[in-house]
Amino acid sequence: MIPKKVLCPMTYTLCSLRHLGLLCAMLSALCIFVLSGCQATISQLKPALEEEGEIYLYLQPYPQEAERLRFSIEGISAVSADGREFPFEIFFREIKASDVRRQRLIAYGRVPAGSYIGLSVKVKKAILKVEEGDADLLVPEVPIRTDFTFSVSRKRAYVISLSFKFRDSISGGFRFSPVFFPFIPPRPIFSLAGYVSNTFSNNITVFDKKLGQVVGIIATGKGPAGMALDKRLGRVYVAISGENEIIVIDITGGEITNQINLPTGDRPQELVLTPDGKTLLSLNAGTNTVSFIDTLSLLESKRVNVGYGPRSILMDRTGKRAYVFNTLSGTISVLDIASRAIVTTFSTDPGPIRGQFNIKGDNLYVIHERSSYITVVDPFTFRVLKRFSVGTGMISIKVDERTGLAYIGRKNEPVVGVYNPLSFVSVDFVKTGGTIDYMAIDGEENNLYLVNSDMKSLMVSNLVRKRVMFEMDVGEGPYWVTMMGER
Repeated sequence: MIPKKVLCPMTYTLCSLRHLGLLCAMLSALCIFVLSGCQATISQLKPALEEEGEIYLYLQPYPQEAERLRFSIEGISAVSADGREFPFEIFFREIKASDVRRQRLIAYGRVPAGSYIGLSVKVKKAILKVEEGDADLLVPEVPIRTDFTFSVSRKRAYVISLSFKFRDSISGGFRFSPVFFPFIPPRPIFSLAGYVSNTFSNNITVFDKKLGQVVGIIATGKGPAGMALDKRLGRVYVAISGENEIIVIDITGGEITNQINLPTGDRPQELVLTPDGKTLLSLNAGTNTVSFIDTLSLLESKRVNVGYGPRSILMDRTGKRAYVFNTLSGTISVLDIASRAIVTTFSTDPGPIRGQFNIKGDNLYVIHERSSYITVVDPFTFRVLKRFSVGTGMISIKVDERTGLAYIGRKNEPVVGVYNPLSFVSVDFVKTGGTIDYMAIDGEENNLYLVNSDMKSLMVSNLVRKRVMFEMDVGEGPYWVTMMGER
C-alpha cells in the first residue's frame, strides 16, 4: 500500500473524489431504497371519503341447521330510494358452514350520501347435502331484494349485519331464494368497547370484546396508525399518518369530536399517553421527531428530535420516561416527560423496532429488525445486561405483567411464540395462521389481542389456554388494537 503522504496532490484529490462519488452513490441508493419503501406504503392508501359514505356487510354466524347448505353469491348491491343500485366489492362469494362459523365480512361498498331502501343479492348457485349426496337447488334468475331502510351521510362508514334465515330460504325442498334479516348492530357499552386502526382502509373498526364481533366502523383520514386510550375521559387518540393530524374519538358517542393538526411531513405514527392523561406524545416518523401535546388545549407544547427512522415509542409505567426505537439509527432515544427533553440516546443491535418492560420495570426487552437477538437493557443505566438469540424476523412483542411471559410475533410466521423471560426459551405458542404485527392484553378478561395483517383480522387468545377464542374480520392493513380494560 502506498502511504497517503507520498501521493501527489492531484492523485490524492482524484482518489478523494472517487471515494466521495462512491459515498454519494451509496447514499443515493439508500435514499432510493427508503423512499421507495415509503412510496410503496403511501401508494396503498386509498383516497379518504369526501362526498360518499361506506357500507360494510357482516354476515352473522351460520345457523346450525344450515350446515348442509352452501351457496355462491354473484353480486350484492345497495338499492337507493330512487331505485338505483350500487354494487359492492365481494369478499366472500362461497358461503359455507366451515367458513362462516363466526361473523364474517362478506362485502363492502362506497355509495353516494342519501336514502336507501334495501339490498339486492344475486345468487349464482346453491347446493344442499342430502342422503343421496349433493343436490343442486333452483336459484332465482334475477336478484332478490331485501327491504331495509337506512341513510348514508358523507364521510361516514356503517356496519350492516345480516342474519341468514335458512328455513325461509328453501321452499319445496328444491328451490333456494336467500332470506336475510339485516340490522344495525348496537353500539357496545362503554366498558366493552375496543378499536382496531386499519391503515389502508382509512378507518377504525369498533368491536364488542364480550361478543367478539364487529359492531361499527369510524371513517378517518388517510392512514390511521397508532392509538392511545384515555379511559377516564372516554377518548381514543388516533395518529392519522397520511394527513399529519391526530383525531380524537369520543367512546360514548363513537364519533370523531376533535383533531390536532401537526406540521406538514410529520406523518405521526404512534402515540403514548401519560398515566394522568395530561400529556400525549406523538412519534412523527416523517420528521424524526416527538411532539408533546397538551390534552386539555389539544396543542403541541414542544417537540424534540430523535434518531433516524423511529418506528415505535414506549412509556414506562410511572409515566416519567418514554423510549423511542430508532430503526435506521440503531439507537434508542430516552425522553424525560417532565422536562420535555432527551435524557440520552444509546446504541443497540441493528434495527431496534419495539420494546417491552418486565414485571418489575427494571428490564427493557428490545426486539430488532436486523438481528436474531433480544437485547435486555437496564432502563436506568442504559447498559445491555443480556442478549438472547431467539431467531430472526421479530416484529411484535408483548409481556404479560401477571406472569412475566413474553409473547413474540415474527414476519410470515403462523404462530406467536411464548417465552420464559429468564432464559427466553420457548415454552408454548399460539396458532395464528399469519403475521402478528401488534399485540395488546385485556386485563379484565385475561385475553391476548393479536393484530393479524396477513389474515386482515383481529384474533383473541386466552392467556391461560393459549388458544384463539374469537376472530374478527377488520380492514386493510390493520395496525393497532386498544380496548377498555387494557393493561
